[in-house]
Amino acid sequence: MSKVTILGIESSCDETAAAVLEDGRTVLSNVISSQIDIHTIYGGVVPEIASRLHCENINGCVKKALEDAGKDYSDIDAIAVTKGPGLVGALLIGVSHAKGLSLAKNIPLIGVNHIRGHVAANYISHPELKPPFVCLIVSGGHTHLTIVKDYRDFMIVGRSVDDAAGECYDKVARAVGLGYPGGPKVDKAAKEGNPEAIVFPRGEVKDRPYDFTFSGLKSAVLNYINKANMMNEEICVPDLCASFQQAVVDSLVSRTMNCARAYGVKQVALAGGVSANSTLRAAFKAACDSEGFECFYPEPIYCTDNAAMIAAAGYHDYLAGVRDDMTLNADPSLKL
Repeated sequence: MSKVTILGIESSCDETAAAVLEDGRTVLSNVISSQIDIHTIYGGVVPEIASRLHCENINGCVKKALEDAGKDYSDIDAIAVTKGPGLVGALLIGVSHAKGLSLAKNIPLIGVNHIRGHVAANYISHPELKPPFVCLIVSGGHTHLTIVKDYRDFMIVGRSVDDAAGECYDKVARAVGLGYPGGPKVDKAAKEGNPEAIVFPRGEVKDRPYDFTFSGLKSAVLNYINKANMMNEEICVPDLCASFQQAVVDSLVSRTMNCARAYGVKQVALAGGVSANSTLRAAFKAACDSEGFECFYPEPIYCTDNAAMIAAAGYHDYLAGVRDDMTLNADPSLKL
């Protein structure tokens, strides 16, 4: 049986990316053009700037992905592109480019859910992983606890009822002067701090044991900072970051373990940009080992936005017969 070769395209936020995968797990190329340095100047992603940079970079990213893979368009079985969720202008650049290539080269087109792409990143780093498994998806815009029943069959058992965990990282980082992007900067500062120095709340949602809430934690951190400033007290940033991060990690890990036990699933995976966090990965692994669960998380390069994960998810859509036409559009609020 011949191998299925997928060209993936990703442009949902501030990374322009293209990749070529074989059979959904073997990466032949993975090209990422990051905009972080530019958006750092503004303290966060500026949608209009992101869209313009996608326009400038996408053609070169796709060309390099094909060159690095040693492939031509005639070798590509399908083009998988992120259709949502994300920034509407940024998504439209990727979708429009993919549609143009599909039409010009007569290659099947598949619109992919970005969140499902994050889950599929685990298939790249762990070729042995197969459903069913529990997956905690943690990113700047999403916090979901899911049962992956099959490659295209997801059951959401928990989600954040307010802020996403990654969003809290960005706001806390900004509040203590660390800047953008918040996740890696808080994680780095936390390594020098005491996670028990400050007691921050671990929010719970009444009668919903697998849901998350982070707004109370975010408010508690901001109140702590404001009170210290009013009292003219010095804030130990590493201690604050470590204590905040420990509260987030405790909430994420405890619910995930409870879910795996309740549903009798022995494989547990992490996904999303926050899954690159070193403290979360260590706590996740320790908890899985204690419970006797198999633990999976992607290599860091596949945690943040990339096109390899989109191609991996698109592969399973391709096998299922999913095909899109020229009416494919960006959906910034697309649900899992």
